[in-house]
Amino acid sequence: MATAGVRVLAVAAGPDDDLRLVGLLGLQDPPRADSLQLVKTLGGLGVRVVMITGDGLGTARAVAAHVGIGARAAAAAQFREKSGTGLLEYDVFAEVLPEDKFRLIRELQGAGRVVGMTGDGVNDAPALKQAEVGIAVANATDVAKASASLVLTDSGLSDIVTAVETSRRIYQRMLTYTLNKIIKTVEIGFFLSIGVILTREFIIRPALIVLLLFTNDFVTMSIATDNVSFSRTPDRWDVRTLMKTGITLGSMILILSLTLFLAARHFFHLSLPQLQTLVFLTLVFTGQGTVYLVRERRHFWKSRPSKWLMLSSVADLCVVSILAGWGILMAPLAPGAIAAVLAACVLYLMGLDFLKLSILEHFHYAS
Repeated sequence: MATAGVRVLAVAAGPDDDLRLVGLLGLQDPPRADSLQLVKTLGGLGVRVVMITGDGLGTARAVAAHVGIGARAAAAAQFREKSGTGLLEYDVFAEVLPEDKFRLIRELQGAGRVVGMTGDGVNDAPALKQAEVGIAVANATDVAKASASLVLTDSGLSDIVTAVETSRRIYQRMLTYTLNKIIKTVEIGFFLSIGVILTREFIIRPALIVLLLFTNDFVTMSIATDNVSFSRTPDRWDVRTLMKTGITLGSMILILSLTLFLAARHFFHLSLPQLQTLVFLTLVFTGQGTVYLVRERRHFWKSRPSKWLMLSSVADLCVVSILAGWGILMAPLAPGAIAAVLAACVLYLMGLDFLKLSILEHFHYAS
């Protein structure tokens, strides 16, 4: 009965000093119908699922096989002798006591694993608190819910998949935001510094810097609404790689900014006020384009940006073009010059999008 996945209860009767076996009761708590698909889906997302149960070894092994968890099972006497990476060789832990759950999570964390755990009872609370992602099911006790970092509101565990996908989408938006800020910092910082060295003048007015901050902030805030996909493997922050990627892409965009500035100064002989307007437009146009360059780990046209992101960009481009054309807060530029700067930025960034794929592949970014 145990090997068929049934919990077996022995029943005895008689006086305390003379109990006699009466029979066996089979108590069946079958897995949910969606459990097999859930385990398979999580596996496809790079999440390894293991079973921790107080049931006997035979019952645990049978249930695990039914829901698609591996057959490498261990009873308490076996896994209590293991620690760290030694526990990774098991898929099922049977005859578990509450203190075993807490220890298993700590040992797996010590082996470099990020651990999530589901639970519903008071005895699960310490382990739920210890896990990076403690998940309390919908009918869990208040203590379990208070100890968890995620509480499911629907019955079953299928919402775990939604939580994984949603969190990875959030990560992608945060990654876009971070890369965008690094690239802009590299471009603006070096561009303005080199410009001062070359001209002995500030190549952009302080008032235009303030206006630049406003134009960048609207589109940056809109990243939180962007339509993004989730990676098929777990994500981890790697600040060193992030900096290398941002500096590399920022340097590529810096080349464009300097080229436009030097061409306007030496070939078109623009005055300093006009150069300041051109620098402002260049920084706005490349700043807008950078967001679209890094929001996708694939080519930028592989997904549609959110409505708010596109509206913010269109509004920014229209406003700054009108201000530059009419000479509001800055020296006026001819409409043709404004259009030429915009076209140069668009064409350059479209070409850079192909180089971006090689850069991201070199630094092992998931698409």
